[in-house]
Amino acid sequence: MHAAPDTPRTSSPLPARAGVGLRHRHVADFLASPPTVAPSVARDVAWIEVHSETYLAAGGPRLRALETIRRDFPLSCHGVGLSLGSAEGVDVRHLDRLAALYARLQPEQVSDHLAWSTTGGAYLNDLLPLPYSEEALNTVRRNVERVQETLKRPILVENPSRYLSFAESTIPEAEFLAELSRRTGCGLLLDVNNIHVSAHNVGLDPLAYLDAIPAQAVGEIHVAGHAVHDTGRGTLLIDDHGSRVADPVWHLLDEALRRLGPRPVLVEWDTRVPELPVLLAEAERADRRIHAAETEARHAA
Repeated sequence: MHAAPDTPRTSSPLPARAGVGLRHRHVADFLASPPTVAPSVARDVAWIEVHSETYLAAGGPRLRALETIRRDFPLSCHGVGLSLGSAEGVDVRHLDRLAALYARLQPEQVSDHLAWSTTGGAYLNDLLPLPYSEEALNTVRRNVERVQETLKRPILVENPSRYLSFAESTIPEAEFLAELSRRTGCGLLLDVNNIHVSAHNVGLDPLAYLDAIPAQAVGEIHVAGHAVHDTGRGTLLIDDHGSRVADPVWHLLDEALRRLGPRPVLVEWDTRVPELPVLLAEAERADRRIHAAETEARHAA
């Protein structure tokens, strides 16, 4: 076992409120001048999150628009390309481009996934699973340490959605993430939709999963919609971020907030993206749950 680094941080630099993923369809709403939709956005959205790889160009109108919006909203940058589970290590060129972007935007938080997505210099169009073993843990640890040394900040690592389990896995996923945080000082991005999807698909106990996560390491929570597919042998849940948050995911969010206390909660919606008011209504539902958890924690104190 490795010596423990400094204790993972206990709070997030983002407000403990609901945020939304900024997608191209809504950029004009955030930039509206004279302000039309923008005043309601400013009231209803506490922070925004973007996919880092969407903004890796050195300039251009897309990046300029984000810089303008970023002046008014706390920002989280969520990456999909670091391939933290890759035995080949982190792509240094990609990491350097991310470092330049983050130096320019100065986001409050940055994150990526517990997955691998590159091989032989090629980027794959998916976030692929890895076995949860001591060997894999050491691989991810090395990659996370390299990323944090380059970025000069801790990152958050997100739990994946799962559709299969490896026979080689010897460590439960939540314990794998907890130990990764302990060894590297990284934070955790807890996606409760992914927990629900994985629990259905591979038989996890979602409440036991939450209980195994170190509360002090969780800097952000995600909720999203998922699709239900009939395979002929039962149903399979697909994490597609293409619909409203399902009721079981809202209930699991309540359980997470009860255990962790108030946290920033992002509503993700990446496919079949709706009009902004629909997204804001989902964020409002998340905000009500955060407020309820805050009230419960205050009364318990």
